Amino acid sequence: MIGERPPLLDIRDASVLRGGQLVLDHISLSVREGQHTAILGPNGAGKSTLMALISRDLYPLHGGQVGIMGQERWRIRDLRSLIGIVSPSVHLDLAGESGGRLDAFSAVAAAFFSSRGLSPNHSLDDDMLRRAGEALTRMGVNHLAAREVATLSSGEARRVLIARALVHNPRALILDEPCQGLDPGTRRRFLEDLREVARAGTTLILVTHHVEEILPEIAQIILLKHGKIAGAGDKDAMLERGRLGALFDTPAKVRRNGDWYHADFG
Repeated sequence: MIGERPPLLDIRDASVLRGGQLVLDHISLSVREGQHTAILGPNGAGKSTLMALISRDLYPLHGGQVGIMGQERWRIRDLRSLIGIVSPSVHLDLAGESGGRLDAFSAVAAAFFSSRGLSPNHSLDDDMLRRAGEALTRMGVNHLAAREVATLSSGEARRVLIARALVHNPRALILDEPCQGLDPGTRRRFLEDLREVARAGTTLILVTHHVEEILPEIAQIILLKHGKIAGAGDKDAMLERGRLGALFDTPAKVRRNGDWYHADFG
């Protein structure tokens, strides 16, 4: 159709080889802008490799295509301003010893330069200062701006990571196992924060192996197993006990609590 916008993400026949192993095997999938999507699969399914493919940290073998908003070639800095990334590895990078005493505000503001923290060569103008402060406020952590990231709780740090991603008003957020290490109460509050981000218009791509982390706003589920697409479609069809049992190689029982799904295995 003339004038129709290209998909936010359009992967066609993409394979990735790592350490001599075929980690992704001829993957094809599509995500439209506004189509909140969960990529669900067991550990070792290739989920993180798929996220690295989307973020341009990895490239497909010859013949595979990865299109983002209608383009296959991107400058990494430009792409980072359009698609934010939240993951435990980013958390570790910002809080780790290699980063020194990085405070929350600097971690967020450094996103303007696609860097880990601020250096003497980085100059923040008034608009950048305002947007960094607004992002922290939006995630409810502005009061932690001067705190070192390494001293924050896991839940506080994940909110700082989202604020860092939101300074660019990105079109999409990639959330790679974002609840890892969070206790149940913190996880639920964090998921509610993500719901607000989704409602505000940022497309979410959630990568997880926990059914209970799939937000009510997520409509499309992509099942990944052994580096291949095991299923893709609407939530009711994909979160069916037979499909989940086959995905995780163990009998599954699925129940609903309002708009949330839960699965018990074994």
